Amino acid sequence: MTDRHEPTGVRLQKVLAGTGVGSRRACEVLIAAGRVSVGGVTVRELGTRVDPATAVIHVDGLRVQLDEGLVTLALNKPRGVVSTMNDERGRPDLSEFVGARPERLFHVGRLDAETEGLLLLTNDGELAHRLAHPSYEVSKTYVARVQGRVSRGLGRRLLAGVELEDGPAAVDRFTVLEQAADASLVQVVLHEGRNHIVRRLLAEVGHPVTRLSRTDFGPIHLGTLKPGRTRVVGGQELGRLMRAVDL
Repeated sequence: MTDRHEPTGVRLQKVLAGTGVGSRRACEVLIAAGRVSVGGVTVRELGTRVDPATAVIHVDGLRVQLDEGLVTLALNKPRGVVSTMNDERGRPDLSEFVGARPERLFHVGRLDAETEGLLLLTNDGELAHRLAHPSYEVSKTYVARVQGRVSRGLGRRLLAGVELEDGPAAVDRFTVLEQAADASLVQVVLHEGRNHIVRRLLAEVGHPVTRLSRTDFGPIHLGTLKPGRTRVVGGQELGRLMRAVDL
C-alpha cells in the first residue's frame, strides 16, 4: 500500500504524531502492528502517505480527528442557565462559559434551565447531527433526587415502559442510589431525547424530581468537572464518542 492513497500526501506516521497519538516512532509501531486503518483498510506499510484534509483514519478502531479546526467541549452546566448561546429574555446562557472562544459552537441536545450537568458543545456539524439523531440511540445518564421512597418494583415498571401524553417511554437502566423516608436518589439511563423526558417519566410514576443532573453522554463522563467549567474532549475519548455514532 506504500504511497497508494496519496503519493503527494504526508506520511501516515507523521500525521498521527501530529494529532497527539504518540511519537512518530510509536506511531510507526502502531502501523506495523496493523492497528491503523485508512479509509477502512488496515495499513502496515510505513511509507503510506495520506491527505490529512480528506483521510479517515482509525487507531484501534477509534477515529482520529485530523481537522484542527474542529473542537468538542464538555461543559458542566449550572442550574439556572438556559441551553442557548443568546437568550432573548436576558437569562444566564451558555455564552457566559464559551463566549470567548473563537469557534462558533452549538450545543448537542438540551438541558432545561433547572437541570445541571454534562452538556456537549461542538462545531463539528456531522458529529452533532448524529449524536442528536434518535437512530444512533446514544445513552444519557442522569442522577435525580425525587420525592418519596421508591418502591421495589419501580425499576421494572420503568424498564417495561410508561405511557406519556406524547407516547410511551422507557428507561434502559434504573438504579436506586439512596433512600430516605420522604426522598430518594436514583440513577436513570435512557436514550430518549424528548423534552423533559426524565422529569415527566418520574412524575408519571409518582416521584416528582426535585433536582436533576446529567452525568454521562454516551462514553463521555462528567467526572470531577466543576459547575461552569469546560474541558476539551479529545484523543481516545473523542474517538469513543465518534464510534458511538459510527464515525
